[in-house]
Amino acid sequence: MIFRLTLILCFLIPLSTRASTEQDWQIATGILQQIRLPDIPDKQFIVEDSPSIRKAARQTIQQTIDKAAAAGGGIVHIPEGIWHVDGPLHLKSKINLHLGKNATLLFSATPSEFLPVVKTRWEGTEVFTYSPMIYAANVEDVAITGEGTIDGNANSAFINWYEKQNTDMHALRRMGFDSVPVQQRQFGEGHFLRPPLIQFFHAKRVLLEDYTAKNSPFWVNHLVYTSHATVRRVKVDSHLYNNDGLDIESSQFVLAENNHFRTGDDGIVIKSGRDADGRNIGIPSTDIVVRNNDLGGEDGIGLGSEMSGGIKRVFFENNTLHEGDSAYRFKSNLDRGGRVEMIRIRGSKVASFKHLFWFQLNYPSNLHGNFPATYTDIIIEDMTIENVGTVLEIHAPDEAPVHDVTFRNIRIKKADIPLILENAENIHFENVQIGNQFWNGKFSALKDAKAVKD
Repeated sequence: MIFRLTLILCFLIPLSTRASTEQDWQIATGILQQIRLPDIPDKQFIVEDSPSIRKAARQTIQQTIDKAAAAGGGIVHIPEGIWHVDGPLHLKSKINLHLGKNATLLFSATPSEFLPVVKTRWEGTEVFTYSPMIYAANVEDVAITGEGTIDGNANSAFINWYEKQNTDMHALRRMGFDSVPVQQRQFGEGHFLRPPLIQFFHAKRVLLEDYTAKNSPFWVNHLVYTSHATVRRVKVDSHLYNNDGLDIESSQFVLAENNHFRTGDDGIVIKSGRDADGRNIGIPSTDIVVRNNDLGGEDGIGLGSEMSGGIKRVFFENNTLHEGDSAYRFKSNLDRGGRVEMIRIRGSKVASFKHLFWFQLNYPSNLHGNFPATYTDIIIEDMTIENVGTVLEIHAPDEAPVHDVTFRNIRIKKADIPLILENAENIHFENVQIGNQFWNGKFSALKDAKAVKD
């Protein structure tokens, strides 16, 4: 059953106002109070500098990282200038990789230099494949800071792998869906899975601060199995395929604030693994605050579609979203499973999007699973929107309607279509202004039932 309203209507049926969310936002305050920054010694380790080193800098930078780690940790300082990094940098515990002002790490354009394979997660499935350009696995107290630039290289051969990846992508998804042991998922030489620019994999107490990232082969900043992470004042200017600004995956106690992202794909996305692989690992993304970010990309903020481990207690506050396809996009399909709940959004400023809120839970299912995801307990309030095509579009499976979502105190200056609902229940509008009309009502649209408002 699809309920579609293409005309703006005004419902004046009184509603009993749902409980205030102030108590929920006190939970957000508590999360912020618990997040811990890394504890890194203040000892300086300056990378040796010479024209020959700058032409092939990986070995020297890695040796400096290793030396600092062996000495108990410290700040590895990259001086200004362009450093040609011929392979990945692997961070270690107690290390702050500090990029001096006007310093650029320009990574190699040659994929073979990012071998041997490392254990990672690629679009939500664990795998052994090409190393991220900066990779930190099984670490504690780690940072990347400074006003320099991390450049994945606009001429990288990785970029064209987008056109070659389908066979490997579907093979890996099948392996994860069938629970093939991770050691057997080897996608090195002869395979085409692009690595992210930066990835933390099983990390505790992480700080990402002040640097600029561009030309990523894939996702830009990727936190996997990471707890107590702060991402602030990071700039992303990366417009290639799948260039999400920040992917927070199966991670807890994360703050993302005051970042400026211009991306080829999503701005900030919350994830927790794909299909059976994500469900079996079962590590959710929880206790996350995303505030005061300036986002411009295909989608502003997303949850899913890899969310099989669950997502809970996520707070989005005072973010600015410019233009694109979807301001807020919630994704899943019947291969996923998983539960997304207690999501709070307030104070957004939105310019122009085709979709304001899009629950796309009918995302293409390639493996013919029957694991419907649950999206529930979502409150969205205190927003100002300039211009959108569709205000709210929901497509969910028959077995798991989206339910208990509240929109409160929202002003939308212009919209073409207010509602498109397929399998939705208890969708509340409270003081929602679309154009010059006010909406107050509860909407449901379920299979074999007429769309209703109470």
